[in-house]
Amino acid sequence: MALFGKVPTGFGAGLVTLGALVALVAAIVAVGLDPPAKDMVALAVFLIVSGGVTIGAGIAVRRYGIPFRVRTLRGRMLAVAIAVAGLALANVAFVSSQMFLSAHDLLLLAALLAFSFGLAVFVAHTFADATSRSVMEVIAASRLLSDGDLSARANVDSTDEVGDLARAFDGMAERLQAAFARQRELENTRREVVTAVSHDLRTPLASIRAMVESINDRVVSDPETISKYLRATQAELEYMTRLVNDLFELSQMDAGVLGLHLEETSIGDVITRAVEALAPQAQAAQLNLREAVDGEISPVVMDEPRIMRALTNLVQNAIRHTPPDGTVSIRAFDAGDAIQVEVTDTGEGIPESELPKLFQRSYRQDPSRNRKSGGAGLGLSIARGFVEAHGGHIWAESVVGAGSTFAFTVPKARPQAAHGA
Repeated sequence: MALFGKVPTGFGAGLVTLGALVALVAAIVAVGLDPPAKDMVALAVFLIVSGGVTIGAGIAVRRYGIPFRVRTLRGRMLAVAIAVAGLALANVAFVSSQMFLSAHDLLLLAALLAFSFGLAVFVAHTFADATSRSVMEVIAASRLLSDGDLSARANVDSTDEVGDLARAFDGMAERLQAAFARQRELENTRREVVTAVSHDLRTPLASIRAMVESINDRVVSDPETISKYLRATQAELEYMTRLVNDLFELSQMDAGVLGLHLEETSIGDVITRAVEALAPQAQAAQLNLREAVDGEISPVVMDEPRIMRALTNLVQNAIRHTPPDGTVSIRAFDAGDAIQVEVTDTGEGIPESELPKLFQRSYRQDPSRNRKSGGAGLGLSIARGFVEAHGGHIWAESVVGAGSTFAFTVPKARPQAAHGA
C-alpha cells in the first residue's frame, strides 16, 4: 500500500486504461486478421510503448503544465487537442505502414489521416475559442465587480462547468448588489432617524431650559406658576424618556438581541388594558374607542408588554389620523395558526402608494413631524419589530376617504428565537 501511495495521481488509471486498450486491439486483430505470432508480439510491444509515452506525457502535462510557453487557455486547449490527435494518427500510420498496407494504400491512408488531422484541429480550435470567450466574460465581469460595478454580470449561457461558474458568479453578484442596496438603505434610514430624533429632542430641551431658567432667575416666583412649570417639565422629560427607549429598542432589534419574556396571556385582556389606557386620548380627540373579541380565543404565549406596546402604537396612530366624532375599533379573532388583531379607524385613509412605506423607520406622511402628528415616526416601525420578533406579520389596508385597518398576527406556537421564560 505504501508503494502505491507514491504513485503519481492518474498513473494507476493510465495503466489500467492502457492494458484494456492493448487487449482490445489485440483481440480484434487476432480475430479479424489472424496475423503471425511475431506480428502480434510486435504490435503489442508497439502499442505498449506508444501508449505508455502518450499517457506519460498526459500525466506530465497535468502535473507540470505544458512545457512550452502558452499564455491563454485557448492556446493550451488547442495545443493539447493537436498533440492528442497527432499521437493518435501517428499510431495508426505507423502500425499500418509496418504491418498491413501496400505503398499505394499507405499513400491513400496518409492523405486521409492528414484530412482528419486538419478537421480535428479546426474542431479543437472552435471549441477552445468558445470556451475561452466564456472564461473571458467571467474575467471581465469579475474585474468590473472588483472596481465597484455591482451590476456586472457574466451572462454565459453554456451548460458546462464554465457556465456553472458564470451562473455562480452572477448569483454572487446579485447577492452583493442586494446586500449593498440594503446596507445603503439602512444607512439612509439611520441618518433620517437621527435627524428626526434630534429635531424631536431639541424642542423639549429648549422648553425645559426656558422653564428652569425662569424659575432659577426668579422671573417666575409664584407657587402656582412654578408648579405648572414643573408639571410641564415632567411631561417633557417623560416624552424624552419614551423617545430614548424607542431608540434603545430599535438598536436591540438591529443587533438581533431583543429578548422576549414569554408567558401565556389572554389577547382579550391585552386589548382591554389598551382601551383603558388610551380612553382619555380618545375622549380628548372626541372619538369612539371600541373593542371586540370574536368567539373564544385561548391564551397564547407572548411577551405581553411588547404586544401591548405594538397595539398601543397602532391605536395611537389611528387616533391621530381620525377626525372628531370618528371611531377607532380594536378586534381580535382566531386565524387558525395565529391570533389576528385589527385596528380600524374612520380617518382620512392612506394612498395605496404609501402603504409599503408605513412601517419604515422615520417615515411619516406629514413632513412637519410635530409631536401631535407622531413626532419621529418610530411607532409603527417598533410595532413591526415586536410583532416580527414573535414570528408574526403586520400590514395595513386603506381606502382614501374611508379609513384604514392595521392588522397583525401572533402565532399560537412559541417563537423559536425568543429569549427568556
